Amino acid sequence: MTRHGFQDGTLPLFPPIGDEDEATPTPLPQKLPSYIADHRKRLRDRFMAGGGASMPDYELLELLLFRAIPRQDVKPLARVLIDTFGDLNRVISAPISRLLGVKGVGEAVVCELKIFEAVSQRMMRARIMHQPVLTSWDALLDYCHTTMAHRDTEQFRILFLDRKNTLIADEEQAKGTVDHVPVYPREVVKRALELNASALILVHNHPSGDPTPSQADITMTNQILNACQALGISLHDHLIIGKSRELSFRSAGYL
Repeated sequence: MTRHGFQDGTLPLFPPIGDEDEATPTPLPQKLPSYIADHRKRLRDRFMAGGGASMPDYELLELLLFRAIPRQDVKPLARVLIDTFGDLNRVISAPISRLLGVKGVGEAVVCELKIFEAVSQRMMRARIMHQPVLTSWDALLDYCHTTMAHRDTEQFRILFLDRKNTLIADEEQAKGTVDHVPVYPREVVKRALELNASALILVHNHPSGDPTPSQADITMTNQILNACQALGISLHDHLIIGKSRELSFRSAGYL
């Protein structure tokens, strides 16, 4: 006897390949081992209780790495980074290509380090922007060291001041190699006129760590000085930033 109408067929135990109607299951995140979780909590508690002054560089670096690498012990990587670059400042300011060359460092780690670098520089810059330079000179030097002292290549910056010697702009003019940066006096004074600046402070770094000026530094400074004088713009100083100290052209008698 033939039956008509709805019939329930026998369903296969597994759907045909390509006909799945459920998302592929993903494994649950692995629980952080207790010894790592306890170590992280101790570090955070120490930092919150006493700040970072008494913590070595590698422990502060661990705190930064916690977010980038949430599921493993980051102490070995922190120590490798410090050993590779020398100290925390050099780790934070290291070029991205060199950071990625360290085993265990990926984009997440680089991103965390560069965010911290950007925030640090922004905070230091806020202390000097729109402030009279002569009354915030130490803060200015701190900012220059933070942004330039640990770079692997030369960088040339110009600080533009108004008639009251208030900093109105801080701009990178050029990047160079390990021992040279191209600077064009015409472009320097052109930008000063665009900003209606009355005075300038030149700043560049020496990756070698020694801020002693080269003959090329002296010649370039004199060229900019001549261009500024022709247009009634004051050149207050030229600072060369080394690893642990700086040289002022004016204090050293070069200006």
